[in-house]
Amino acid sequence: MTRKAPREDVGDERLEIGSPKTWAGGVPAVGHALGTAYRQMGAGRTMLTLLRVNQKSGFDCPGCAWPEGDGHRSPAEFCENGAKAVAEEATVRRVTRDFFAEHPVDELARRSDYWLGQQGRLTEPMYKPAGSDHYEPISWEDAFGVVARELRALDHPGQAVFYTSGRTSNEAAFAYQLLVRRFGTNNLPDCSNMCHESSGSALTETLGIGKGTVLLEDLHRADLIFVVGQNPGTNHPRMLTALERAKRGGARIVAVNPLPEAGLLRFRNPQRPSGLAGTGTALSDRFLQIRLGGDLALFQALSLLLLEAEDAAPGTVVDREFVEAHTHGFDAWDEHVRGLDWAEVLEATGLTRAEIEETARDVLAARSVVVCWAMGLTQHRKSVPTIREIVNFLLLRGNVGRPGAGVCPVRGHSNVQGDRTMGIYEKPKREFLDALEKEFGFPPPREHGHDTVEAIRAMRDGDAEVFFAMGGNFVSATPDTAATEAALRRCRLTVQVSTKLNRSHAVCGEQALILPTLGRTERDVQAGGEQFVTVEDSMGMVHASRGRLRPASDALLSEVAIVCRLARELLGDDPHVPWAEFEAGYDAIRERIERVVPGFDDFNARVRRPGGFALPNAPRDERRFPTATGKANFTVNTLEVLRVPRGRLVLQTIRSHDQYNTTIYGLDDRYRGIKNGRRVLFVHPDDLAERGLADGDMLDIVSEWPDGERVAEGFRAVAYPTARGCCAAYFPETNVLVPLDSVAETSNTPTSKSVVVRLRRAAEGAAEETVSHRGGD
Repeated sequence: MTRKAPREDVGDERLEIGSPKTWAGGVPAVGHALGTAYRQMGAGRTMLTLLRVNQKSGFDCPGCAWPEGDGHRSPAEFCENGAKAVAEEATVRRVTRDFFAEHPVDELARRSDYWLGQQGRLTEPMYKPAGSDHYEPISWEDAFGVVARELRALDHPGQAVFYTSGRTSNEAAFAYQLLVRRFGTNNLPDCSNMCHESSGSALTETLGIGKGTVLLEDLHRADLIFVVGQNPGTNHPRMLTALERAKRGGARIVAVNPLPEAGLLRFRNPQRPSGLAGTGTALSDRFLQIRLGGDLALFQALSLLLLEAEDAAPGTVVDREFVEAHTHGFDAWDEHVRGLDWAEVLEATGLTRAEIEETARDVLAARSVVVCWAMGLTQHRKSVPTIREIVNFLLLRGNVGRPGAGVCPVRGHSNVQGDRTMGIYEKPKREFLDALEKEFGFPPPREHGHDTVEAIRAMRDGDAEVFFAMGGNFVSATPDTAATEAALRRCRLTVQVSTKLNRSHAVCGEQALILPTLGRTERDVQAGGEQFVTVEDSMGMVHASRGRLRPASDALLSEVAIVCRLARELLGDDPHVPWAEFEAGYDAIRERIERVVPGFDDFNARVRRPGGFALPNAPRDERRFPTATGKANFTVNTLEVLRVPRGRLVLQTIRSHDQYNTTIYGLDDRYRGIKNGRRVLFVHPDDLAERGLADGDMLDIVSEWPDGERVAEGFRAVAYPTARGCCAAYFPETNVLVPLDSVAETSNTPTSKSVVVRLRRAAEGAAEETVSHRGGD
């Protein structure tokens, strides 16, 4: 059986390919940010919104989760892609009932996410009845009635799936998980299942907390920073400012990635004169162009070199006092690492021994080391062992729990970490459920629910019949596109709480609801007055977010209001939860969070202070590790070299610069030299030549699995300086290549960064498309 990705409306007839950039930011970043904002919002609205982004009295950027810090903030505390995210939400374009009358669902399903997103903000609830191919207006009361009716008709609560995107506020997330558990299930998959679940799994086992252990100030104070499997210039641009500050303080930076990324080569900070008129700051002191899947081997090799340096000069390398007082399992790990096979290390990494030894010398010269990573590390079969090995590397020299040192998993969505803190998790801890029961007086379900992959399987197999999504674009965020779409279409009802149109509205169940909600930029006025919400950033800082724009439509409801009104319709007069009180004023929700979730003492008062507060972090704050052993755990992780059949490559899915997760802002990826197109495949020129292919050829990408082939058709080959044996293409276009059953050990995260593929020439006809190859820097 062959599965193919759907071809959509965005053609690449005007595709232009130039040379990749060697720096990020500067005047072009300012121009693109303001240009996008002006086109979407107009001049006045642009100034009103952008000057409030990430300010202490403003709203949190709906883009990434990078922290702002507690010190002085620039009047322009946003990056290029943050400005694009704000413009997408605060756009003056509107999707009305007339749009849905004109466009049937079948047509919308053939449109791309880019086209759908460009139509503008949703303005009123819409309902697609069973048997209809059109959405039609529905009142909020009737919409909640449809959801409640279908949920009550289920044989048991486990037949419903309640998904959450990372943009959901703390207050909405807490109320949402409370509703779901009050209904009787832990089926609370979220976007973390597809990105940093591997980080949480590894860090919980080794350090006792599923989060990072550094604050922004630790990056500024570090002597050495590893940036692994991450492209901050596109995905977390404000991180470049932190790296620049670290460089000014004397830090060295090692970039570990299969692709050379402009943002890690040189940064022209648009808020500094040297960034606008000068050459900017060179960031990476060392670039290790590693093969996909080779990171575990790299960090084991670095640790082996550190152990050998300790042998040569006892007492000068390993932090024996820390290891003996605060860790467990060192001897078994030490014995394992000393048996490392250098031939396998070099094969796995694609690096030379000299490169690794030079990096080890950087480590030996550094007092404090931070390792940052993102999805380039978390979406492999061996992601959890790899992250555990990074922890081993840091524990060896005591680089956890002291200033300028620690682990830094860089999250994506602006509140994805906060949602998990609030209880959006299919495998809740007993302590959380106990606190919930004590506070609200009902027994929450104890059986684990479905994660994202399990939820798709349940819908596919008929074991789940209602799908409810609090934000996000489930269809485009998940693997195995054909299987996911078929699974959703089998549902009796799919519900999407959204600000804008996306493919998940068009790939839907027999019945479907679109429930439009307020955005971060908008005022939230309830019966108790104007409200604010809170979010948690990637480093555990909790702060307030206050929108200032008039809502895109008077018919919009906040996420909290949607949850609370649905709860009242579904549960009736609930003796356990004061849903009407929660909706009227969010302080009431925060009072309950304070009593259920550790670290939120005096929540309402502390979050009103400018900048908010840091959540407690035992490894960082106390060098205390709440693991099964009561100490930080060294772990033994077996190196398995990723060997692929002859003629195959290893594919990683990536974002373009005009993209944030599944939101496509435009069709350019200027740092990689791509303009007016997305169906491109980045391949090393020697790998193309070995296959009798050339730059500019039209290709199909094929992945091979026991249940058949999966094909992404019609990609333009781009000769690119990626690591040998590796290639890259954008998601969601290549999600079709990743089957549901290809997941990371322990975390069950789809393996979107290590897909073995072969390349074949595209079918005749696709090659008629034209492309302009041009030079330039």
